Amino acid sequence: MTTLTVTPIAGALGAEIAGVNLAEPLGDNILAQIHGALLAHSVIFFHDQKIAPEQQIAFARRFGDIHLHPFIKGLDEHPEIIEIIKQESDTRNFGGTWHTDQMFNRKPAMGTLLYAHETPDAGGDTMFAGGYAAYEALSDGMKEMLGKLHTFNTGDRFKHSGGLTREETMRKGTSMQPKKPDAGQDTEAEHPLIRTHPETGRKSLYVGSHTQRFSGMTDAESEPLLNYLQAYAVRPEFTCRFRWKPGSIAFWDNRCTQHFAVDDYPGKRRRMHRITIAGDEPF
Repeated sequence: MTTLTVTPIAGALGAEIAGVNLAEPLGDNILAQIHGALLAHSVIFFHDQKIAPEQQIAFARRFGDIHLHPFIKGLDEHPEIIEIIKQESDTRNFGGTWHTDQMFNRKPAMGTLLYAHETPDAGGDTMFAGGYAAYEALSDGMKEMLGKLHTFNTGDRFKHSGGLTREETMRKGTSMQPKKPDAGQDTEAEHPLIRTHPETGRKSLYVGSHTQRFSGMTDAESEPLLNYLQAYAVRPEFTCRFRWKPGSIAFWDNRCTQHFAVDDYPGKRRRMHRITIAGDEPF
């Protein structure tokens, strides 16, 4: 039986995995080790991979159904895959806020699988923040109070966008290909602020840039505490940082993490392929 090498990269979350070729069909033993590492470390990283779109899709499907993004077009040949691209002439990147994927969905994405095709010589890192560590560092009184709250989350017209639609925002300085949601697709949802992971049973602080206010409260009433929590959740001791190179893959658990794409490579090109895996309703 093959045993993978799992090396943590930070105290709060994150580990690199060696000893596996994700382009090959994976046996149940290898898949169980990858799954276990994801649950233990919240985000896992692989280097020196060379996979075709069909192989990335096949790997993602070992963990669940694939979720199609309501606001972004997938590849023509492979609609399950979104191409995350920043051209040399683009003035902004995609994903440059702290967020957890599909939080505006009633059943947000369980996981995200991101594969690097082209990366700048330096810059373009992704940062991750652990919801477990953030929750566990709270005082008992704060845990009790926050445990009663729910949040209202949206996928469009964010407060930080100044009222612009997502399509308008993406067309200003990016090469991404927006689309309009299909009828019936979720674009707004309420979730518990303190989320219990359905597999580990651990509690995490579940908040991000999709979060606009607390349920049952106005924006003004929500703002002081929400601003505090959004800043608190990404304190350095709760984070890790990943440096990409072509062939790198990150697989993260959206149920207990946030991430942030660092936009520090003006005039450089970065191209990634992303798949999101469908999840369940938070509780």
